Amino acid sequence: MATNYVAVDIGASSGRLMLGQLKEDKLKLQEIHRFTNGFAKKEQHDRWNIDHLIKEIFIGLEKIKQMGIDNVKLGIDTWAVDYVLVGMDGKKIHDPISYRDHRTDTAVAELTSALPKSYIYEKTGIQFLDFNTLYQLYKEDRDCLAKTDKIMMIPDYIGYVLTGNAVTEVTNASTTQMLNLREGLFDQDLLKEVNVKPEQFPRLVEAGTVLGNVRYKWHVQYDIPNTEVVTVATHDTASAVLGTPGAGKNWAFLSSGTWSLLGAELNTPENGQAAFAENYTNEWGAYGTYRFLKNIMGLWICQRVRHEYNDKYSFAELAALAAKEAPFQQFIDVNAKRFENPDNMIAELQAYCRETNQVVPETVSQVMMAIYSNLSLFYANELSKLSQILKHPIDTLNIVGGGSNVALMNQMTSNLADVTVYAGPSEATAVGNIIVQMITSHEVKDIQHGRQLIKASFNIKQFTAEAGKYPGVLANYQAFLSKRKQPYFNSVG
Repeated sequence: MATNYVAVDIGASSGRLMLGQLKEDKLKLQEIHRFTNGFAKKEQHDRWNIDHLIKEIFIGLEKIKQMGIDNVKLGIDTWAVDYVLVGMDGKKIHDPISYRDHRTDTAVAELTSALPKSYIYEKTGIQFLDFNTLYQLYKEDRDCLAKTDKIMMIPDYIGYVLTGNAVTEVTNASTTQMLNLREGLFDQDLLKEVNVKPEQFPRLVEAGTVLGNVRYKWHVQYDIPNTEVVTVATHDTASAVLGTPGAGKNWAFLSSGTWSLLGAELNTPENGQAAFAENYTNEWGAYGTYRFLKNIMGLWICQRVRHEYNDKYSFAELAALAAKEAPFQQFIDVNAKRFENPDNMIAELQAYCRETNQVVPETVSQVMMAIYSNLSLFYANELSKLSQILKHPIDTLNIVGGGSNVALMNQMTSNLADVTVYAGPSEATAVGNIIVQMITSHEVKDIQHGRQLIKASFNIKQFTAEAGKYPGVLANYQAFLSKRKQPYFNSVG
């Protein structure tokens, strides 16, 4: 009988439970339950409703039990950097604050006035984002920290509630900007700067660690299967990269969803001067790897625009409308901080074009083409930088996540960067989550075997660069960016 694997995959706007099974040497996925997520103002801060997320997980497990499935393995992945403070009584002190909360707007400047950025980067290899856990803890309420027994990352806290067992999984922990690259532990000098002790974090574990079974009390409250929780690569980007069918040496990945994470999988970190200058990050991956990547605003801009058009169009319809317009009618720095969370994204895009004396997109199709063409430009530009830092060519880009479905953007990226693009699977995060569970269960030998399985199981589309298409456009875009140096917003994935 096939083992049933459940991927709990929660992003900033929604979450879902995906059921995975190995059938006829292929991984089959089925979405069982989807639910909303979001933050709301509470106690003067933007906070996540963590109890809501946990309840939805149990609702999804009940649906699986109703399918006649009595035993499952389950892994949890979410976004990074946010955390839950747990008191001496084992309960959360308050709902976790969102990384989008403005409490950390000045934190990087304040903290790095005492500790040089180069010093922090040499220790951690992590890019500077104003909402990294390091800066969140720097701004954390001191009374709350004094009452805190344990600090748990979001997926670790959910696993703790389910099983009663507390750990700190390394792929998510590395995004805190507090893990020391050489020691493999939380850096005590950085912890002192934010008034946190190493023992306030549960023990560090690698992806693939069995956490334990869901507690009996939850079986009393909910009619759910017997569930063994595996601590997978709990950062959703880490799971997405594991779900990428990359092969060879010269491939790069683009996890394209709300945020775009573009980079390469390395066996050793790259935290030299070139990486520091470009603000590349070395997030820890599963099985001794590092995700060397750049964070890009991503489809968040599209999501906001779609909502501002009253959700009238599907994403497929928006892409089809964009295809009717000529690309590259204006250059937009999609990573500029002004696009982080403006009151109106369409108005902000239009204002940017007016301020830079460029063509202003007015219609739905023009706005969407402006977004897709400039995301493609940004991707191509970062691939060029990635190749320079790593000192070897990039000939293949594997695009996974929701953005892998946007053929228009995939082809433009292929043309601009002169690389072959492989698009899919769109559900790479859930796939990577399940692959780790399968390796832990010895149903899959290792990650190489897992990636072969992914390639055989899903429809991967290929986009080949069209020679001579868009001559000079990328160079002109790079010249435009060099003249407009301004604060960037970088994401958590």
